[in-house]
Formats: sequence, C-alpha cells, structure tokens
Amino acid sequence: MSRAQISALVFGVGGFGALVAATASNEWKVTTRASSVITATWVYQGLWMNCAGYIQACRGLMIAAVSLGFFGSIFALFGMKCTKVGGSDKAKAKIACLAGIVFILSGLCSMTGCSLYANKITTEFFDPLYVEQKYELGAALFIGWAGASLCIIGGVIFCFSISDNNKPPRMGYSYNGATSVLSSRTKYHGAEGDFKTTNPSKQFDKNAYV
Repeated sequence: MSRAQISALVFGVGGFGALVAATASNEWKVTTRASSVITATWVYQGLWMNCAGYIQACRGLMIAAVSLGFFGSIFALFGMKCTKVGGSDKAKAKIACLAGIVFILSGLCSMTGCSLYANKITTEFFDPLYVEQKYELGAALFIGWAGASLCIIGGVIFCFSISDNNKPPRMGYSYNGATSVLSSRTKYHGAEGDFKTTNPSKQFDKNAYV
C-alpha cells in the first residue's frame, strides 16, 4: 500500500468535500459594516441568489469543479494499489495519473471561480463611485480556495505516484555466512573419495614402516 497514494486520496477527497460545501453555501459575500445602516443585520449572498453575468460564470466553474472532483475520487479508488479492481499495476498507475489530472483540473476550476467572485466583490468595495450595498468576502470563498488547494496538492501527488509503480523490484540478497561452514563440510565429505586417491600418505602400505 502506497503512503503517497493514501495521502493524495485524503487531500483529493477532502478538497472535493470542501468544494461541495462552498458551492452549496450562501455565504459567498456578506454585507460590510462600513456601509450597512443597521450593523446588527447581516445579509449573505451565494451563487444561487443572484443572476448577474459573472455569477453565471462562477456557477459553471464550481459545478465543473464538483463534477471533476467526483470523477477524480472514483478514478483514485480504482488506481489505488490496495484495491483489487483496476487491473495490473501498470493499468493502476495510469488510472492514478488520470485521477491526479482530474483533481488538478477540479482545483483550477474552483480557484478560478472563487477568484472571479472575490475580484468582483473587492472591485465594488474599493470603488468610490459605487453607491449600492457593498459586501465583503464570505466564508464560502475561503472554503473554496482551501478545497481547490487540497485538490491540486492531491492531484500532484497522484501524478508523481506513478513513478513508484514503475520502479523495478529490489533484488533480495540472502546472507549465507551461517551456512558457509555446513556447505564447506558437505563439499569436504563429498570429495573425500577423491582425497583418498590423491593423498600420498594413504597410498603407503604396511611395508613402508618396517
């Protein structure tokens, strides 16, 4: 089981969950106290409470991010070494790399959508000619940025994890020091017959000592 793939799956799935929460949240922007007449009243707006043009673009980007994150999670499960589905190790490596690419695309879509929305808020906030209600950045934007970062990190780890599957297996070297004595004895006993025929001392008969 690859630790890199496990950490990548945690980042990717965690980022996907954050993207879902940010997309469904209505706290993309909140009224600022600087221009609010009643400071005790807070007004929140999300992607589904406004029909402005840039809102439509942000909706499309966040929906794409959530969809890509979902498919990235599915591909990641098939590409994990610890799962029995997905085929051989080479096939799993390709699926894991594909999951990484999908996660990266999901993070980029979320990062773009949140940044586009935040840019619109800050532009209106610092515009002195803008006389309508001004807003500040909501919590959902920071959740979206965090989820995008997790998806990108998880995707990069998945893409690099393909190198672990392509590494050749390490050759095992066994230590034969403990059996060297036994093997030498075996060789000695096995060659004892030859030793008797070649040893000059064994060729003398009893008359040699008289």
